[in-house]
Parts: sequence; structure tokens; C-alpha cells
Amino acid sequence: MNGLLLTTQQALQLLLSGDAELWSIVMLSFSVSLKAILITTPFALLVAFALNHGNFPGRRIILAFFNSLLSVPTVVIGLFLYVMLTRQGPFGDLRLLFTQSAMVIGQMILCFPVLVALGYAAIQASDRRVWETSRTLGAPTWFTILTVFYEVRFGLLAAVLTGFGRIISEVGISMMVGGNIMGYTRNITTAIALETSKGEFAQGIALGIVLLALAFLLTALLSYLQGSKELTA
Repeated sequence: MNGLLLTTQQALQLLLSGDAELWSIVMLSFSVSLKAILITTPFALLVAFALNHGNFPGRRIILAFFNSLLSVPTVVIGLFLYVMLTRQGPFGDLRLLFTQSAMVIGQMILCFPVLVALGYAAIQASDRRVWETSRTLGAPTWFTILTVFYEVRFGLLAAVLTGFGRIISEVGISMMVGGNIMGYTRNITTAIALETSKGEFAQGIALGIVLLALAFLLTALLSYLQGSKELTA
């Protein structure tokens, strides 16, 4: 018990003292995940919109496919991407393996189905008359899409926050295609795995506290958004 308290105290000291190594890991994690979510969100939400308002065969099959991808383990995505990016793979000439770019691509693949599935649910809850009225009045398609997105902005923002929470806490993809290189591809989750395997728990606990704080913040934001949606309904 005393050992746990001592380790926790050391972890808090690392956080509060501004330890350069620890905070560089935190900043790298946020940098990679923010890039992934910002690049993926527009395309994923457009796909979600098309699945809601499009009239083409196979819509239900495509939606079922994205829903099934929600349960794919991150290590499977990491393995698939590793095979694609290795020197013997089809994209080996790009030399992306063990880079931050590979981590961004992997996290994009991971959060894309999350954003599509949750975005679809949010858009489906909107009043379909918004779309029909805008089209009847001759509004441009892009303006109509933005109008629908604004109508369900709280649900879409909740989808984005959920997707961000999913990718910043994953470890399989980052470990396999990032390589856990200190100062370059080592993020929060891979650092926790490494420090724990070495028996160095202070930094692992400190990084775990950062993830827990982020989870609490995202949960609070989601609760706030849900409350705001109810008030404006």
C-alpha cells in the first residue's frame, strides 16, 4: 500500500513539475489524434449524410459494414496497416512505417466507422423536412447539407468527441505502425505499456492520470451537449 502511495506521489510530481519527457509524449499523442480526427471528420460525415439521404442500392449493406467495423480490435487494424506499409507491402516505397504519418492513417481508419455510424444516427434524428424544404426552394446542395448539419450539431459534435476518445486511447495501431520510438512516435498508451513492462510505474501512472482526466472531460462535454440539446428541443 505504501509502495502504491509513493508511486502515485511520484507520478503527480512528474505531472506538476512539467517533466519534459512526459509532456512531450502527451503532446505527441494529442497532435497525432487531432490530425486524424480533423482529416477524417468531413469525409465521414458526408458519407453518413449520403447514407441517410441518398437513394442508391446497397445503402443498408454499407451501413451494416460500417457498424461491424466498430468492434474490430485495434491490433487487427495495426496488423493490416503494417502489412500494407512494410517494405514488401504494396505501399512500402512510401516509407511510412514507424512514422507519425502511419499512426495518423491508422487512427483515421479506426475512427472513420465510428464517425459514420454515430453521424448517421444523429442525422437520422433530424427533421427530414429541412432537407426537402431546402431542395424545394432551390438552395445549393452544399448549403442544404450544412443546414442539416447545423440542425443536428450537438449529435455530430458528440460523435466527434467519441471518435477522438476512441483513437487517443488506442494502443494496437500505435505500437505496430509507430514503433514506440522515443521523441518521435511514442504516445501515451505505448509509453504506459513500455514503462509497465519495465517495472517503472510512476510515469505510467502519470500518463494514465492524463487519460483519465481526458475521459472525464469528454464525458462532461457529452453530458453538457446532451443537456443543451434537451434545452433547445
